Amino acid sequence: MPDLYFGAADEATDAEMAAVDEAIADWGPATVRVSERLVRGGRARSRERRHLLLPALHALQRAAGWISPGGLDHACRVLEVPPAEAYGVATFYHLFTHEPPAADDTVHVCDDVACRLVGAVGLIDDLRTGGHHVKASPCLGQCERAPAVMVQRRGRPDLTVVATDGGTVSVAEVAVAIGSGVSTPSVTVPQAGDPGLRLLARVGVVDPSSLDGYRAHGGYRALEASVAMGGDRVIAEVTASGLSGRGGAAFPTGIKWRGVADQEGRPRHLVCNADESEPGTFKDRVVMEGDPFSLVEAMTVAGLAIGAEQGWLYIRGEYPVAIERLSGAISAARNAGLLGEDVAGSGRRFDISLRSGAGAYICGEETALFNSIEGFRGEPRNKPPFPTTHGLFGEPTAINNVETLVNVLAVVLAGSAAYAAEGTERSPGTKLFCLSGRVNRPGIYEVEFGATLGDLIDLAGGLPDGSRLRAVLLGGAAGSFVGPESLDLPLTLEATREAGVSLGSGVIMVFDESDDMVDTVRRIAEFFRDESCGQCVPCRVGTVRQEEVLVRLGRGTALNDERDLLDDLAAVMKDASICGLGQTASGAVRSALDMGLLAGVAEGGGQ
Repeated sequence: MPDLYFGAADEATDAEMAAVDEAIADWGPATVRVSERLVRGGRARSRERRHLLLPALHALQRAAGWISPGGLDHACRVLEVPPAEAYGVATFYHLFTHEPPAADDTVHVCDDVACRLVGAVGLIDDLRTGGHHVKASPCLGQCERAPAVMVQRRGRPDLTVVATDGGTVSVAEVAVAIGSGVSTPSVTVPQAGDPGLRLLARVGVVDPSSLDGYRAHGGYRALEASVAMGGDRVIAEVTASGLSGRGGAAFPTGIKWRGVADQEGRPRHLVCNADESEPGTFKDRVVMEGDPFSLVEAMTVAGLAIGAEQGWLYIRGEYPVAIERLSGAISAARNAGLLGEDVAGSGRRFDISLRSGAGAYICGEETALFNSIEGFRGEPRNKPPFPTTHGLFGEPTAINNVETLVNVLAVVLAGSAAYAAEGTERSPGTKLFCLSGRVNRPGIYEVEFGATLGDLIDLAGGLPDGSRLRAVLLGGAAGSFVGPESLDLPLTLEATREAGVSLGSGVIMVFDESDDMVDTVRRIAEFFRDESCGQCVPCRVGTVRQEEVLVRLGRGTALNDERDLLDDLAAVMKDASICGLGQTASGAVRSALDMGLLAGVAEGGGQ
């Protein structure tokens, strides 16, 4: 462990100091000079600036390829953050390196569930043989174009690498992308041109960098309408529409907004949770890359409705293309008077700050996300109090994910009755589903609530010829496995709840008879073990013990000798974990055992 005290042994380089200073430049100086005497800003000033720690750490990582002791010391001096605390934050995230880099470029290859099905492990070996510095990575949110590759580069922007022919990315294509310095995004939707699309209508149709193009296709009409309606009416329409959260919890959006709007006399915040890190989930990435202005507009509508002057867009660090496009969209909107001191001539102030995560699944949990923005370790908080009264910086906060917010535009434009006319009574509107695995056309699909699981698999072209459906992972790693008997299951909140499964974030990952389900389930358990923040004992210990059981089962231990332990672990994690990670970490594992997916294990024998 490096020295956590300021000293002369490790000095920041000029490049590191310049990077930190540039990252925090828009927020004013950390200290002020009076005559010849240096005067620090004090504890209050330090608290005001601590939220710049994460941007400063990103700046150090990019400038030097790692977070050196000298660079960290410099950031701590400038931001007045205790070095030990800053070190604890820096070591919390996967994308920050704490040793001098082996190469200027680090190639991250996803070896999570969807990517393992199509050769990720072999690609990792091939890249290493080819001389690349490679790291196996948890889900990179590119499951429809697996195996996913992201390149972290010293001194230059990160890259996303995608196969140019629609097949599997090759070693040669990774080398070409690194040499050109250009990402190869291929944001398309299989339903392009379908008149029934609502959330995906502009993706692949409108230039995502063009504000004029966005406005020509209906953009910013919802903001104009919401300004005319006023905040109370907007919230009333959102409430009447029945719109609920699309990230898995399905909490009514209008009720959340009303709870924040009613907190008078205190600053209020609007936070967009764009940290989708659930294995199998990529819907928000497609929207952000293909239609970034829709999210900026939706955040503005929401912010004005609840009376917030500041919005925060927290996006996972593994999305370099989405980060670039959203940064451009925010700047363009600000220059056009659609963000800032007088939004669209309304006389109201609202602006958006973009914050990039650094590789931590737990930061998708709302209170962990708040801690991350504030410059602390991304550990969840106990609830209550809830974010509507004590959220970001301890102030009233409405937090919604990308898909939820973009739905608001349709509610405002068409009205709550028209919105609720689609879908079902208890699950109104449309839903985005992420199809991956053994389907012919992986991708994001938009359908009305009520379409069946079989309908979605058919939309994705069904399984390849000769394949037989074995199982579907519904809802992501925190969801459940279901079998062919569930193809007629309506994909609504009420139907899935009655069936004892969850829609989660909209993951539909398909497996056929050739897939190694033992390896798949073990990888899910490994994912939760790695991503537990370690704050609470039930999750920290339970996820490790769960994976150990699966390893023993894979080596031949009889299920009868282990099932009681698995059930006990699941019960303790569900009942006593602080947040949803521990509470749901056993769902997919137990459902796989119940379905007999682990070959001979389910009958009590070994592998």
